[in-house]
Amino acid sequence: MKILITNDDGIDAPGLSVLYDIALGLTDAENIHTVAPAYEQSGVGHAITYMGPVKLEKHDAQHWALHGTPADCVIVGIFEETFQGSKPDLVLSGVNRGNNAGQNTFYSGTVGATLEAALQGINGIALSQFYGPKLDGHDTFSAARAHGLQTIQTILDRDLWLHNTTRIHYNVNFPPCLGTDVAGTQFTTQGFRPGAPFTTKHIDGELFIKGTPQQQRDTGVGTDIHANINNQIAITPCTTDLTDQTILQQLQRP
Repeated sequence: MKILITNDDGIDAPGLSVLYDIALGLTDAENIHTVAPAYEQSGVGHAITYMGPVKLEKHDAQHWALHGTPADCVIVGIFEETFQGSKPDLVLSGVNRGNNAGQNTFYSGTVGATLEAALQGINGIALSQFYGPKLDGHDTFSAARAHGLQTIQTILDRDLWLHNTTRIHYNVNFPPCLGTDVAGTQFTTQGFRPGAPFTTKHIDGELFIKGTPQQQRDTGVGTDIHANINNQIAITPCTTDLTDQTILQQLQRP
């Protein structure tokens, strides 16, 4: 299996090393190639560098840093022949520092990478580590380290990557607890936290966009956030089709 790994926290982020170690449980080292942003790209979603050049820096035969977005990294990883002319079989993105559950999913460069993989016809799984007080003073990525490989294998074993003709990619969020305290895995829907996730703030005469403190707010049974705050791994299947089929059917009624 040929695996392309990337992230949105940057080529030097510790979560990328965690993901590489997880990938080693799936295939040999020579089949794992990394194309990751040269610097942090959190919150860029599915943005691509469409209007200008992107600089690609080769660290070694299997590691590249790209001055671009996570989606750029996937495109470059696919088309710049990093696998000697063949495409990867799987794109893994993460492990992100912080959760990409609820509406965070829309802003996530981590998820943006797997969305691009799906649009390119390649299987993609995004992995993120929820933060919380239970991890204070401990390994931040404890749950991802302990359960990342089995979680990916669970998705691969199910082998569900199409809904009709629409491609599926997967958004995985590990709970904010130690790996030894993980209480199981749930297949979930994307939750939604009421209220605006961002606001503006003036600091020393400059304007900043700031996140609001609602990460631990429950979003109901069956959702990704509910699973995570109850020490469970959340696996959410995401589609490349943004159409709301229920509303469409109502609109089409005479």
